[in-house]
Amino acid sequence: MTTFSVIRRSFSPRVATACAFATALLAMPFTAQAQTLSFAPMQPQTYQQDPSYAHGYTSEAPQGADEDAALPDRLRRQIVSFDRNEPAGTIVIDTANTYLYYVLGNGRAIRYGVGVGREGFTWSGVQSISRKAEWPDWHPPAEMIARQPYLPRFVAGGPGNPLGARAMYLGSSEYRIHGTNDPSTIGKFVSSGCIRLTNEDVTDLFNRVSVGTKVVVLPKNAPLMARGGDGVRKRPAATTLPSGRQALNVPASSVD
Repeated sequence: MTTFSVIRRSFSPRVATACAFATALLAMPFTAQAQTLSFAPMQPQTYQQDPSYAHGYTSEAPQGADEDAALPDRLRRQIVSFDRNEPAGTIVIDTANTYLYYVLGNGRAIRYGVGVGREGFTWSGVQSISRKAEWPDWHPPAEMIARQPYLPRFVAGGPGNPLGARAMYLGSSEYRIHGTNDPSTIGKFVSSGCIRLTNEDVTDLFNRVSVGTKVVVLPKNAPLMARGGDGVRKRPAATTLPSGRQALNVPASSVD
């Protein structure tokens, strides 16, 4: 008969503890092991595009607060009675009251609140739209740089650009009708002669006009309407247009 003998060994407490720890690790899922050992499996990373690279971006911007909410009632886009004789499709800028009118015809126009030239920089005359641009680049003219030498010489189109979402260039002048990312400047005399609208409003106007559209800029001391005066003060708006979305929410400079 073969006799088997059992050899007993005594294990030190340190060895027993190590064995127990190893057994527990083997019983845990991989993810739990990774967390126990202070590392985790690699996860896919999502990168947000830097807004400064938005040059040429033409689709809808992320939804933000409604720009109309930042404007007093009189500066919100609306259809009003209009008593001048310009044909439909003409733009008329009432400098004194900081309004821009897009003539619809039949005694009506869309009225937008605008920011206009500050003291010493208002102007008047007749121009036509010579070019349209979405998310335009900004090249400050030499006269502006002479007054404000700290300005950049070039700013690519995008959320940080003071021309905003759209620009309509007036003839061969340095003046433009353009957007702004700072609705608080609408209704004020703030620019170096350009006419500014909220990004929401300038996009609406941009979609209505074409190259060649006539633009009439009235003097600051001239009444808008030969037969009716200021529309908002003498009669209520006929229709309020639906609000859209704010194109951008990055504050812009008011140096244009």
